[in-house]
Amino acid sequence: MKSAIVSSPHLAPVNRVDRIMLQVLLALVPGVLAMTWYFGWGLLINIALAATFAVLAEAGVMLARGRSPFAAIGDLSALVTAVLFAISVPPTLPWWLTLLGMLFAIVLVKQLYGGMGYNPFNPAMAAYVFLLVSYPVAMTTWLAPGVLAEHGLSFMESLGLILQGTLPPGLDWDAVTAATPLDEMRGKLDEGWSIEEIRQSPLWGQFGGRGWEWIAGWFLLGGLYLLWRRIITWHIPVAMLLGLLICAGVAWTLDPSRHPLPTFHLFSGAAILGAFFIATDPVTACTTKKGQLIFGAGIGAIVFVIRAWGGYPDAVAFAVLLMNIAAPTIDYYTQPRAFGHGGGRQAR
Repeated sequence: MKSAIVSSPHLAPVNRVDRIMLQVLLALVPGVLAMTWYFGWGLLINIALAATFAVLAEAGVMLARGRSPFAAIGDLSALVTAVLFAISVPPTLPWWLTLLGMLFAIVLVKQLYGGMGYNPFNPAMAAYVFLLVSYPVAMTTWLAPGVLAEHGLSFMESLGLILQGTLPPGLDWDAVTAATPLDEMRGKLDEGWSIEEIRQSPLWGQFGGRGWEWIAGWFLLGGLYLLWRRIITWHIPVAMLLGLLICAGVAWTLDPSRHPLPTFHLFSGAAILGAFFIATDPVTACTTKKGQLIFGAGIGAIVFVIRAWGGYPDAVAFAVLLMNIAAPTIDYYTQPRAFGHGGGRQAR
């Protein structure tokens, strides 16, 4: 059987935005399922609410601009923003804060600058920081890991908790909430506890926070999937994680009684999620390979500095936004030399 003959030009298939975003959503599935296992139905409810609010906000802005809302919604970028936001906030976050966060992310951070491809900041992280600064108590009230198994919070009970702020009879907030490992570490160190004393808490697992180390592992699996599919390159994730590990390793070597093992920083909080799914945002990150290494390393270093001495235990969102500001300058100074110019070989 003869093969078909196709005339030139022979162009590679277009890597459309919606296909890329779909791959990102698929890669997030293992981590989302792990978070649901440890933190209950509230996580999935938050995702559904955030996705609904984000899509409606995107459609409303496009209609106000006299454009078809279907093209903007169809690229799935609003959905990715919603999911990243929803898995970064506590699973008990009141619904109206999720609405406020999505309006801020889509309307102000994304569409105000021109829409997809023009926003200078990561919308999900900008919304997270906005709510964290404005409503710190609600944004730091996390359920204890394993709450679904230990207390049997049903889907409807979780829904009532998010919509009305009410717990089932017989439960109180102290029974179902707990500090995150990063909060626990920071607070106890400020009170003069040693690392060994802090690690006696039931919040701790083998080398990170209980539950959080498994969640990070599943997000790592999703990140490796993105690398395998060539949706992202290795430069930003590797540089960010190495930057965080090196800074944490130096601090731990100098004073192990005040600084935890470097692996703690990787497997507690949003370091893995940030490295593969947030810092790699193609719109707000650097584009040159050398710039991506600097960009990622800068995020890792800032995360450690804020975690160790700043006012917020988990600093991934702040670090990403700060490096978003620096990305254009980094790209400007890391542009590769054009062939035949700037001292390179002359074209013949």
